[in-house]
Amino acid sequence: MIKNIVSSVLLAGAVIAHAQQPATPVPTSTLPTPVPGQVVEQKPQAIPAPPQLAATGYILVDATTGSIVAEYNSEQRLPPASLTKMMSSYLVVDELEKGRITEDTMVNISVKAWKMGGSRMYVKEGTQVSVIDLLRGVIIQSGNDATVALAEFISGNEDAFVDAMNQKAAQLGMVNTHFENSTGWPAEGHLTTAKDLAVLARAIINDHPTHYPLHAEKHFFYNNIRQPNRNLLLFRDETVDGLKTGHTEEAGYCLVASSKRENTRFIAVVMGTENESARAAETQKLLAYGFRYFQTQQLYQAGQQVSTSRVWAGKTQEVTLGIPNNIVLTLPKGREQALQANMHINEIIKAPIAAGQELGNLTVELDGQLLVNTPIVALQAVEEAGFFARLMDNLRLFFRNLFS
Repeated sequence: MIKNIVSSVLLAGAVIAHAQQPATPVPTSTLPTPVPGQVVEQKPQAIPAPPQLAATGYILVDATTGSIVAEYNSEQRLPPASLTKMMSSYLVVDELEKGRITEDTMVNISVKAWKMGGSRMYVKEGTQVSVIDLLRGVIIQSGNDATVALAEFISGNEDAFVDAMNQKAAQLGMVNTHFENSTGWPAEGHLTTAKDLAVLARAIINDHPTHYPLHAEKHFFYNNIRQPNRNLLLFRDETVDGLKTGHTEEAGYCLVASSKRENTRFIAVVMGTENESARAAETQKLLAYGFRYFQTQQLYQAGQQVSTSRVWAGKTQEVTLGIPNNIVLTLPKGREQALQANMHINEIIKAPIAAGQELGNLTVELDGQLLVNTPIVALQAVEEAGFFARLMDNLRLFFRNLFS
């Protein structure tokens, strides 16, 4: 069974290490060469504490690895306001990308959708609007009317859609989240956390790359009304390309933002700031800290050869060894050269060997802290040799063990 063991390195309160299997390999220029066990001591680089934000709760996460770089009250259950629409749009895009609906599918606008207050796309009752226009109305304009229209279209009514939202939240591991409606309209028990929203943001980015660029669109024109995206960072920082704003009196001003620079993407979730300008400024502080001190680094690719080993009683005398999964870490900048990779390979390897069979393990450490412990596996199968070849190898092994 493939097993990744990930240990976190705590530097200035930041969890910085993780191993996972990303959908797309991240380019790397540094590859730790596995060695028998020699460790070169280097002094850890000092990293300042993360900035303290004027917000009720926040978190900064590496979108590729899921590693937490900074957090405060990240598991406190808070009203999410229109950040709720991230889940609503996720479910709609899921239907699109699974081919159950198309962007051009027309949606009937109900009286309930038309009467929704708050942020609106200004759809009219009794008309039909395409799925893609309504989706833009949800993501860019934060339209409550567009959200309800899509919820009714996907599930028949909003209550059934909300049930699907809660099921998906559970599947994604959003353990402290419960939705009461599709829009984020204030309701008792409608709560989530900064950490759960970061989980959802990662799912949106990684699961739906085709439609993710919708979150970067700055304006949407519909019904002769041109409305801007409320995410001010889209207009201030060209590396920011999403995701969603939210505001109610109870929730305050909230923002989930994502930014990518070179091979590193961070997600910042900031909840409960005082005004629209503050939520942008506080979020920008969090992103700046992440990019200043940390980077995403791919160390090994799935199927990459790391060694070869002698095979006893096999049709071939050598097996190629490799890593079953991509290994990606969130590291302090400039520390990749200090990584220590060590291989531990089974002393005696006998055929038959199946492709993918575990034959050892590889560990990666930084400053004495274990970051990765992953299996080393056979990259191809090795069949048993014939009777006499097996007999000879078994005799060699006997004498080898006798005199070792």
